[in-house]
Amino acid sequence: MRIVAEHLTHVYNERSPFAVKALDDVSLTIEEGEFFGIIGHTGSGKSTFVQHLNALIRMPSSMKRYRKKRLKKGEAPPPATVLKVGDFDLTDKKTDFYALRKHVGMVFQYPEYQLFAETVKEDVAFGLKNFAEKGKHLTEDEIRAAVGDALAAVGLDYREVADKSPFDLSGGQKRRVAVAGVIVTKPEILILDEPAAGLDPLGKQEIMRLLHAIHGGWCKTVVIVSHDMDEIAENCTHVAVFDGGRVRYVLPPAELFRKTDELIGLGLDIPLTAKLVAALGRRGIELSCDFTTEDFIRKTLALKGGGA
Repeated sequence: MRIVAEHLTHVYNERSPFAVKALDDVSLTIEEGEFFGIIGHTGSGKSTFVQHLNALIRMPSSMKRYRKKRLKKGEAPPPATVLKVGDFDLTDKKTDFYALRKHVGMVFQYPEYQLFAETVKEDVAFGLKNFAEKGKHLTEDEIRAAVGDALAAVGLDYREVADKSPFDLSGGQKRRVAVAGVIVTKPEILILDEPAAGLDPLGKQEIMRLLHAIHGGWCKTVVIVSHDMDEIAENCTHVAVFDGGRVRYVLPPAELFRKTDELIGLGLDIPLTAKLVAALGRRGIELSCDFTTEDFIRKTLALKGGGA
């Protein structure tokens, strides 16, 4: 499923003194198969954008009471807004948004705070039951199999955790259960807002390994919103930089993090590897790498052999 946005604008509290334009004519395409990163300072519009992708924020034109704005005499019409996820047109009133949300899973920041059921299996099964085809009753065996698959996908054993209270688990386990509750329907697109926030370095590595394990199977595309530039450099195929409600860059990490001054000017950090490459450059040592730790180490060691 390909994600296409063209001329997407969103204003909070429109027609009030507190109106804030969160998205300003955003155009962005995310191809199927990407492990896509979205970065930007707080208030840049990145979270507002991803919440459009499964219609948590609905386009005005998709509302039943929507009426097209009348233009003043001589006024040029604005460019047409496009927002499509696969075959779903999110600007259309007739779109089946219920079906859309089954295909596009959303994991919010600190998802473990959204756990609520008495047992892990009940919590994970909630989404499955909610998105079951209308009129179809899932059997207990079907529910158990799906919940077991989702828990296995996040590295948990059904027999060990299914009957436990989710609140008795460790922080890392809680986050895994929360992710399992989203992927239990096997969405083709998985969107995560700060998936590793609050985790220690080992926990961050584990959650990213889990996402890569999920990616490429039934989950074709992963989109992560993150403030962690090392996380972005290590994992993403392309990165979109949001600033002031607009998209400033869409580049692979290996190209993006060469724009050190531009990113810092936007109030963003850069990966540790990019800082080290810049420091070497100031000493007259040119190093070309893709800013992953592995490539940086390999290229640095190669310097002793006569170049990188």
